[in-house]
Formats: sequence, structure tokens, C-alpha cells
Amino acid sequence: MPPSKEQIIERGKECEGIVTLLSDPISADVIEQLPNLRVIAQYAVGYDNIDLKYATERKIIVTNTPGVLTETTADLTWALILAASRRIVEADRYVRRGDWKVAWGPELLLGSDIHGATLGIVGMGRIGAAVARRACGFEMKILYSSPPTEADKGLQENLGAHRVDMDTLLQNSDIVTVHVPLTAETRHLIGKTELAKMKPSAVLVNTSRGLVIDEEALWQALRSGRLAAAGLDVFAEEPIRPDSPLLELENVVLLPHIGSASTQTRSTMAKMCAENLRAALAGVRPPNIVNPEVL
Repeated sequence: MPPSKEQIIERGKECEGIVTLLSDPISADVIEQLPNLRVIAQYAVGYDNIDLKYATERKIIVTNTPGVLTETTADLTWALILAASRRIVEADRYVRRGDWKVAWGPELLLGSDIHGATLGIVGMGRIGAAVARRACGFEMKILYSSPPTEADKGLQENLGAHRVDMDTLLQNSDIVTVHVPLTAETRHLIGKTELAKMKPSAVLVNTSRGLVIDEEALWQALRSGRLAAAGLDVFAEEPIRPDSPLLELENVVLLPHIGSASTQTRSTMAKMCAENLRAALAGVRPPNIVNPEVL
């Protein structure tokens, strides 16, 4: 279990620097009770568990570990795309239960083709672009919804990706994968209205943040057959509640937030964390500072 606010305060009250995980609640009331704190070194790219505004007001440096997770998380995204589309986990359970009685059946565990399908990427940042590069190997049509940037021309020329509005992406994609940070604007970005615009045969994958998707609406869509399948590495509440209705569904693959969980990537993240912490405590600008205005 992650430490409670009280435990964080008790253990960190004498510290000038702390290393935090996504599960650590570093709210304003926690920061307020850490009088010696100078740096919060987040062992992750995202930092929505930290009250960044209050930390900045207190002149506390916040750092993260960007970039290194990109390819590993893109790999995991593809694992979910493949598993959900081809019903891999469901098929594994089918075999383990002893239900496989006939060697081959023409309608046994039918899934959806990935080769030649249309992939919709919500959020074409570093991870979204890495997912898109992998899609080229499957000769997919790539759509993406993201604010316009200078990279758009290169994405179209190099990957054949096309920037479209959100409605067009949802209506035309066979697989939708989400790669946006959690902000006030992206909270429940995919809800009942958006799910209703997707193809009934479509697959939804989320490796960003759980609250970007309305889980209740997703459960309803999956249960009713309005959506074919989903692959989730993140949830509104983590660990997922033991009474979550998502656990009852066969057509959703559920992972315990392991997007960056490779030995190589986690080791590099740890080193980056230590380097950020050491630099900040030495009075040097950290390599990966989130709030440079405090300097």
C-alpha cells in the first residue's frame, strides 16, 4: 500500500528532498507540513499527484522523468491493442479453464484484424508518435487528434498520419488509443457521448491516466456491446476497486499500471530521479525541472 499523507509527513518532515511515486498524495496540506522541503523528485513523467501550483508558490522544485518512458509505454500500448483486438487474454483463460474441447472451430474466439485497420491516436505527443511509428508495420491508416504543431507536416510525410477533429477520429477508427496528460480539460475526455460515436466493433486502449475516460460510461458500452473491447493500464482509482464492474467483463484487458515496467526503463528512471534530486540540492538546475520559474 502507498504511504498515507500522515506517513509522508512523518517520514519527510526533516527532509530537504523527497522521491515520489504517482500513488503518493503530495497535496498542499502535505507540502505545508514539510518545512525543509526544497525538491520533489517524481519517479514518473506525470505529476498530477503533486500540487504543482502550491509547490511553486513555496519555491519548491518539482522534477520528473520524461522521454525515457516513451518507447516502453508504446510497446505496452501495442500489447494492449493486440490483446484486446484478438481476445488473447480471454483465449488464455478459455484454455486454462479446460473449455477447449474441439481442436479448431470456425467461429471460436473471433477477434478483429489489426493489419490494414484505422488507428485513432488521441494525443500525438512523444508516446502517441511512437505508437504511430509501430502502426506503419501493420500498414494501418493513422488518424490523430491533437493541437496543431510544427511536427504535423513530418507526421503526414513520414507516417501517413492525418490530423482530424475528435469526432472524425472517433467515428472512423477501428482502434482508439489515448495518450494525453490528465488536466481539467482532459478529465472524462472520453465519456458517454464520445463512446456513442465510435464503431460498435471498435477497441479502446488507455495507457495515459484513468480519469481521462469515464469508467462508468465505458463499462456500460462494453457490457451492452456498444463497444467491442478495451485495454486499460490505468484507472480512475488505483489499485482498481475490488468491486469494480470492469472486473466482471470478458471483453476488457486490465493491467496494473505497467506502461513503463521494463527493467531497463525503470532503472533509467531511478537514475534520472537521483540526478534531479542531487542537482537541486546542490543548487544546480536539475536536468528535468517541471517548474523552472522557481529558480
